[in-house]
Amino acid sequence: MKTLSAILMMLSLSIVLFGCAPSAKEIQMQEFIQTHVEKIKPMVKEAGLASWDAANSGKEADYDKVSVLTLELRRVYSDPDDFAVIKEAKESGQVKNPLLARQVDVLYNAYLGNQIEPELLKQIVELGTEIEKNFSTFRGTIDGEKVTDNQIKEILKTETDSAKREKAWLASKQVGPVVADDIIKLIKLRNQAAQKLGFDNYHTLSLTIAEQDVEELDKIFAELYELTNEPFAELKAELDEKLAEHCGVAVSELMPWHYHDPFFQETPLVYDVDLDEYYEDKDVKELATKFYAGINLPVESILAKSDLYERQGKNPHAFCTDIDREGDVRILCNLKNNETWMETILHELGHGVYDKYQDPQTPYLLREPAHIFTTEAIAMFFGRLSRNPAWMQQMLELTDEQRSEIEKVSFKYAQLKQLIFARWAMVMYDFEKRLYADPDQDLNRLWWQIVEKYQLVKSPAGRNEPDWAAKIHFTIAPCYYHNYMLGELLASQLQNYIAYKVLKLDSDKDVSYVGQKKAGDFLDEKVFKAGAVYEWNRMIERATGEPLTPKYFVAEFIK
Repeated sequence: MKTLSAILMMLSLSIVLFGCAPSAKEIQMQEFIQTHVEKIKPMVKEAGLASWDAANSGKEADYDKVSVLTLELRRVYSDPDDFAVIKEAKESGQVKNPLLARQVDVLYNAYLGNQIEPELLKQIVELGTEIEKNFSTFRGTIDGEKVTDNQIKEILKTETDSAKREKAWLASKQVGPVVADDIIKLIKLRNQAAQKLGFDNYHTLSLTIAEQDVEELDKIFAELYELTNEPFAELKAELDEKLAEHCGVAVSELMPWHYHDPFFQETPLVYDVDLDEYYEDKDVKELATKFYAGINLPVESILAKSDLYERQGKNPHAFCTDIDREGDVRILCNLKNNETWMETILHELGHGVYDKYQDPQTPYLLREPAHIFTTEAIAMFFGRLSRNPAWMQQMLELTDEQRSEIEKVSFKYAQLKQLIFARWAMVMYDFEKRLYADPDQDLNRLWWQIVEKYQLVKSPAGRNEPDWAAKIHFTIAPCYYHNYMLGELLASQLQNYIAYKVLKLDSDKDVSYVGQKKAGDFLDEKVFKAGAVYEWNRMIERATGEPLTPKYFVAEFIK
């Protein structure tokens, strides 16, 4: 099995072995890239550290610094003269070296998305940072008392009083009116920038520079919509009966606040086994550390620089960041010892190991995941384990009887989780596409029309509030959410390949990966170290033997 370093060396040696001396254009681009990397490398690191500080402090001054540094970095990529050089090289056909050509493609996409006049770019960056700050520091209130996201979710998980649940749900939406007008303004600024580059809107531009195609994505989501309609409706009907019973209301009276999270994107824990009870006396950080060490992907160096517990002012969500592409990888969490945060830390550390175990010999520009959805796939691959009976038994030292109890509902939970998320991803993809197509339409009404279509959740009577704006992703990760669904498809594809081809198992059901170093080694070698050397579908084909396909996800969770 060749390492990526060996492959890179072979690409370089091909010049000598086959007499393929670099062309003048290739020499020009090699020099251009070297100068470019020397310039942006310290800028990327400084911006990464500033963003980390801001997320942890919530201080306005820290967010102002992020805005300044982000703008400086984007100005590098907005240089029209540099873009002209890259564009000419890309279109010339004279860059034959595959590794060099790939770097040119990556640079072209990075510059294309930033060919924005300086004043417009400044407005976009500053407004985006301001919205993110408002999200991070905002706390909803219940009866005049400020509450955290964790407190809201706890109420939605456990409370039986519908009035109290409604107050918690409403608290989760209070940030919407605070940021909605600014988000719409930001959408219009992004569209303005995209249209000046010849695109109909920013959504189309974003997919193009991410090496994706809107027609292909529409086809994937339309297929998933049809495949999930019937099973989702059946499972949701069963779920609704349990939710209604839990809260003492009729099924017909169920409202959005009767589900267990503000957007109905997570699986309500309503069946006979409450998985949280298995984690409440455990340390989810230590469990994650032990698991990753067992598959030969140690994470101690990641956790050493991470921030894991909630406090006032800190970003209330979770994320992973690669500060410098040279090993400084960190995660931010707000851990509690429950199943949700067990999944979250496994998920974020999945991103972390993808970044941490990049091949240091790979060129800087390609020392990142093949695509944003491939890193989501790895995060999801590991995050799924928090509800896996075999994994739970081994990691939590459960008895056979306890595992048997979990197994009674584990597949139903897994299936429900994936179906709920698939339908939620459809909401986000459809709404965001329409949002950029026409930001002046009645977005409040559109949001609930789409929610009702995909999630089968009723809109509160007479409600006309920007509930959509309470989702931070429209600001910090625009035109991104569909990648979570693509990540789920790839996670299932990797699950199938590792179980049958790497571990040589007879079935991929209930495989836990605990102590399976071969699984970690496969991901390290075939996915992580490949970086962005290959276009995303080429990387997937090299790793699993076929391009991305939904068939393994469908087989695992729908049929």
